[in-house]
Amino acid sequence: MNMQTTAVMAPPPPRTLDQMQLPIVMMRDILLKTMFRMNLEHVSEIAAQICLPVNVAQELVDLARTQKLVEATGTLHASSGSEMGYTLSDAGKTRALDALSQSEYYGAMPVPLSVYSEQMKRQSIRNIQITRQQLTGAMGHLILPDDLLDNLGPAVGSGRSILMYGPPGNGKSSISNGVRDAIGDNIYVPRAIEYSGQVITVYDPIVHTRVAEEEQDPNALRRITRYDTRYVYCQRPTVVTGGELTLEMLDLVYNPTSRTYQAPLQLKSSGGVFIVDDLGRQASAPQALINRWIVPLEESRDILALQSGEKFTVPFDTLVIFSTNFHPNKIFDQAALRRIFYKIKIDGPSQSDFLKIFALVAKKKKMPLDEKTLVHLLKRKYPTIDNVYANYQPVFLIDQMISICEFEGIPYQMTPELMDRAWANMFVKEEEIVR
Repeated sequence: MNMQTTAVMAPPPPRTLDQMQLPIVMMRDILLKTMFRMNLEHVSEIAAQICLPVNVAQELVDLARTQKLVEATGTLHASSGSEMGYTLSDAGKTRALDALSQSEYYGAMPVPLSVYSEQMKRQSIRNIQITRQQLTGAMGHLILPDDLLDNLGPAVGSGRSILMYGPPGNGKSSISNGVRDAIGDNIYVPRAIEYSGQVITVYDPIVHTRVAEEEQDPNALRRITRYDTRYVYCQRPTVVTGGELTLEMLDLVYNPTSRTYQAPLQLKSSGGVFIVDDLGRQASAPQALINRWIVPLEESRDILALQSGEKFTVPFDTLVIFSTNFHPNKIFDQAALRRIFYKIKIDGPSQSDFLKIFALVAKKKKMPLDEKTLVHLLKRKYPTIDNVYANYQPVFLIDQMISICEFEGIPYQMTPELMDRAWANMFVKEEEIVR
């Protein structure tokens, strides 16, 4: 993979409690809930769990002490040097339980939506610059016509939406994944964001791939955190959805037990790529899905709603790739198509490209090529399907022949007879099934 050097500016850590821009009661309650749930005594441990610098965590502990919710235990632990121990007072425990009944959220302090929006500008997908070399590097395993890369490169570099269409089995999904690999740099993903006193969790280990600390700065002698640890340093995210995508998945998810929200898929993919595969196979009509994306795609902002019905705006900073086997005119109206910036047709290979792919796959799978069998394939078999070639076919046919050879206990080989058996498995004959 051709990695870019990351030029994303890190979110600076807050220096004081005043800089946090969060409701003070919310911060105090998260502190109490975290101390209560995790049984923490020392400010260094508390700071690590609520993801704040030690001096800011200390300010918060001092605030809770003035409110008689936290008490100093007066015990200095040898293991922690001269660090003072703290514990919740009876009033603090009562308040912690009360706060937990309102919201189970504890741990990392959320990032206010406005602060997160600023960070998204620093790491926007629109800021990336992608070269032909990076794109071909990431697509190296695919044989693609040059004009496809001519179209794809500028589309990816713009960070706008792309619609890939064409017959099935020609690598639309592989190309989407290649785009993701070509981008190849890292961004900062908030563990949670705050809006109107509500917590929305964003970081999701299923979607986000954390970058190991040693990869972050291999030259650093001492492990000094130079950024706000309320964020996790990750590869640019990729969300891939297919036929299972519904309109509801694009809304905030409210968890009534923890009384917190989970970010929808497109917010989790901020700064990265959102792939809608197999468009037209979802339960929601493609036109309805595209209508849901119109404002985000045009205005780079999305509108989400809380349980109360209150609507608010979040940054929409995602390269959306739609991929479909249908002709766009069949599933969209012209207004929707106008909103998608790039439409790229991905056709089956030409006969010469097909043979190139076939030879490459055969070499990789240690299947010797046989000229007589290839002539049989091109002159006898393909005319029966109007000479329509697809990129998936070489892998399919060679895998089938390998399976037959292994079953029959013979060395890997290609013969017209083996090819006929492989071909028969690629298509289902039209026939009546007797009930």
